[in-house]
Amino acid sequence: MKIRILILVLIFLMASLVITGTCATWPTEGWQTSNPEEQGMDSERLAEALDFLQEHREEYHLHSLLIIRHGYIVADVYFYPFAPGMMHDLASVTKSFTATLLGIAIDKDYIESVQQPVLDFFPERTIANLDADKETMTIEDLLTMRSGFECINRPTEVTLFQMMESPDWIQFTLDLPMAEAPGTRFIYCSSNPHLLSGILRETTGMSALEFAREHLFGPLGISDIAWPSSPQGNNHGWGDMYLTPRDMAKLGYLYLHKGLWDGQQVLSPARVTAATSFQTNTHVSFADYGYLWWLTPSGEYYYADGRDGQRIFVFPDKDMVVVTTGGGGRDQYGVLETLLTSYIIPAVESKTPLPANPNEVALLESRIRQTAAQPDARPVPPLSDIARTVSGKTYVMDANPLGISGVSLNFQDENEALCLISFGDIFQLEVKVGLDDVFRFSSGYPRNPGLPAAAKGVWESDSTFVIEYDTMGNLDRWKWKISFDGNQVALQLNGIAGTDIAVTIAGKLEE
Repeated sequence: MKIRILILVLIFLMASLVITGTCATWPTEGWQTSNPEEQGMDSERLAEALDFLQEHREEYHLHSLLIIRHGYIVADVYFYPFAPGMMHDLASVTKSFTATLLGIAIDKDYIESVQQPVLDFFPERTIANLDADKETMTIEDLLTMRSGFECINRPTEVTLFQMMESPDWIQFTLDLPMAEAPGTRFIYCSSNPHLLSGILRETTGMSALEFAREHLFGPLGISDIAWPSSPQGNNHGWGDMYLTPRDMAKLGYLYLHKGLWDGQQVLSPARVTAATSFQTNTHVSFADYGYLWWLTPSGEYYYADGRDGQRIFVFPDKDMVVVTTGGGGRDQYGVLETLLTSYIIPAVESKTPLPANPNEVALLESRIRQTAAQPDARPVPPLSDIARTVSGKTYVMDANPLGISGVSLNFQDENEALCLISFGDIFQLEVKVGLDDVFRFSSGYPRNPGLPAAAKGVWESDSTFVIEYDTMGNLDRWKWKISFDGNQVALQLNGIAGTDIAVTIAGKLEE
């Protein structure tokens, strides 16, 4: 009898652990993997998703896709030339990390509440355009993008760029005129979360990154982070954080578990609920807004959103997190919507394991290998006369807004070229270029020099050499056309993703 009672008690305790979530698989030291069927998902549907993504590479240039169900990776997909372990610019997904840090700061009593007036945190500053509206602006108004600041964000984020050109970014933002009373209207303004970064520094005595390392990244086992800061040392609260896709998913998993992580309440459930509940109407059909998180009208999922296809999707009822990184495209939103609604969500068939399906698992694994694989090298035709003529010579460029002072191409290797782009005495970009339709990798891209960039090129005509330059984790993707005419050269730069710059610069052979 005693043994039977003991067994019943153990069963009850195990059930309680499952219900409370303390038996969750915690990826602090790394994610565990599983095949989809073991986690109630259909491998065939996921394989079809990868076929769909390959067919729509022009509409959305995906870099990676990560699907986590019941705490296990069921699909970890990388699209060549992006590769496992590479860090990626999160763009505005960073905002959701900033919101999380604010929540932690409130939980730890560094900040009283989201209702505290913003100006209370900067008592020693003299603020321009001061009025009653600005004095009533609260932390919550920043978190919900309803600060009331006069902020221009279309067609580009003019106010953000003006802030970054100013000597003191916090002062610039505090000095902005008020367009309306705080809390009145949603205006997406990236200066708002940068003020939150400043508030974290004022209240904790640490930069946002230092605070995150101690109270967020440390507990979650995230160590590889890059997050630039302003001249005053405040990390970019609105964007530019770099993480790997697997580490991005940890934020979604933390929210999926209401702020709990391996027995530690990193963020209180109340903060998770507030951040991911309706706070304001964005006046767009596809999403509402919480605290720097986007919410779907159906309530099926919420997500962190960054330009060019950076996303962390959280599906509470499906116990699933989906992460994408990308390099933009003309219809990234449409492709992502179809990816979720036609493939990933329908692939979730059960809360419990499905019957084993080894053939479809093998098909999915084959598709994953194909997306990551380097293509076969193509034969390279003999160098043309003009290629031999221009090889190794430097062309001096006319004055231009990009500061490019010189360009040269070197074709010493039959399968690879070297392109050098000089920016005066400041910087020289050295780009290896595959001539055989295989990307070559180079370092030294200015935005985050620690990340590689990939390039390949081909002679479009007898006199025009075209380079596809993909900075991958740095988001920017370019097409460069270098046209030669005697001693003259024209460099045409077109931003395909990350930047919309389109400029042609003339130059001539260095004397």
